[in-house]
Amino acid sequence: MSEIQACPKCKSEFTYQDQDLMICSQCFHEWDPKEETTVVSDTSIKVLDSNGNELIDGDSVIIIKDLPVKGAPKPIKAGTKVKNIHLSEGDHNISCKIDGFGSMALKSEFVRKA
Repeated sequence: MSEIQACPKCKSEFTYQDQDLMICSQCFHEWDPKEETTVVSDTSIKVLDSNGNELIDGDSVIIIKDLPVKGAPKPIKAGTKVKNIHLSEGDHNISCKIDGFGSMALKSEFVRKA
């Protein structure tokens, strides 16, 4: 097996080889390490928090209001700190993992930068 390469799309070091391709376990980008890759980065995604501060991948945010969760007996409380967010396209533009709830998708209008 060749040396592990960082993902050219999200720069994550958590990649693995599957036959002739490398796969990123964070963003699921696949690429051939033998080919010269020129991947357009996702810097075109501009996400603002509730105060108008720009968010980037890996930021920490704080939830500003109680958020009900379908299927959960209790809401996510205001003031909960969420670390290492990932930005995505769409209505719920923040993907994250919240302690006690697991993987979630949040709207940026309900968080502020920590």
